[in-house]
Amino acid sequence: MISPLSTADSAELQALEAQANSGISSQHLRDALDDPNSLVIGYWQQEALFGQVSAGELLLGYAIVVRLPFEAELQAIGVLPQKQGQGVGGKLLGEVVARARQWQSERLLLEVRASNQRAIRLYQHYEFNEDGRRRGYYPAAQSAAGREDALLMSRLL
Repeated sequence: MISPLSTADSAELQALEAQANSGISSQHLRDALDDPNSLVIGYWQQEALFGQVSAGELLLGYAIVVRLPFEAELQAIGVLPQKQGQGVGGKLLGEVVARARQWQSERLLLEVRASNQRAIRLYQHYEFNEDGRRRGYYPAAQSAAGREDALLMSRLL
């Protein structure tokens, strides 16, 4: 189930980001939950106890999208590492696209590490195109030297 997150979900969101490691700071997450122009959505899965009785819901992924005057910007998608590649990111991205259309945004923007091929393939599947590149924008990924480019991508809505 996908639903908007609120400050009441902050602990689950922070715990998820600690594992997903999408690069969003704790302060950014708190600010997004409080910002009326930001939407933080979560992908929840019902947890089962002993295969039958519900034990609650587990947050598997989240996305942050910001409403701008004429566009929307996807600021982050984070998915639990053990759930990556299982469609969670795609479902979240589909919801982000739908929300940006509801806002009547003209385009949906994002940036992504040039080395994040899994994310780039997902964005391309959702009709995002590369618009440009920020050379040396990101610090190098763990155990790598130097800096890494950011790809700027967008899609028309």
